[in-house]
Amino acid sequence: MRTARNVREGHLTGWRVYTQIADRVRERILTGLYAAGASLPSETALSAEFRVARNTVRRALRTLEADGLIVTAPSKGRIVKPEGQEVTAVYRYQVIADDLRRQIDRGDLAPGDTVPSVAELRWLYDTSRNTVRQALAELQQEGLIMSRPGKRRFVRSRE
Repeated sequence: MRTARNVREGHLTGWRVYTQIADRVRERILTGLYAAGASLPSETALSAEFRVARNTVRRALRTLEADGLIVTAPSKGRIVKPEGQEVTAVYRYQVIADDLRRQIDRGDLAPGDTVPSVAELRWLYDTSRNTVRQALAELQQEGLIMSRPGKRRFVRSRE
């Protein structure tokens, strides 16, 4: 219900409140309050701020995602999309896999070369053993590297 008090306090009222929320968040993104690459506040925080249900906030965020202003990263939340860039690597293991993939494509790691060990990659990326193993498993599944039991991992030839 629209009352003078609600309007004075800045509460959103009226029909299609989710579009009003989308407009306010869009303005914050465009003015730089939410910087590119930064996470947006949670749905819970936004619903408390705008005093609406989470479902209403979720609908507003879907609108912004459809407009290409934000992306949803599983277990990370919603991130402001950097202008003109595609957000591809969301998880740490994907960053590691992408870096190694680029090194293989450039020839820095040639066919037959050994891939840095799990310990070396852990130190280099300051991450856990499981994260590094997941990155290596992805590259192995793509056929870029191979593993020999009891030996190290090697860059596979492109034959």
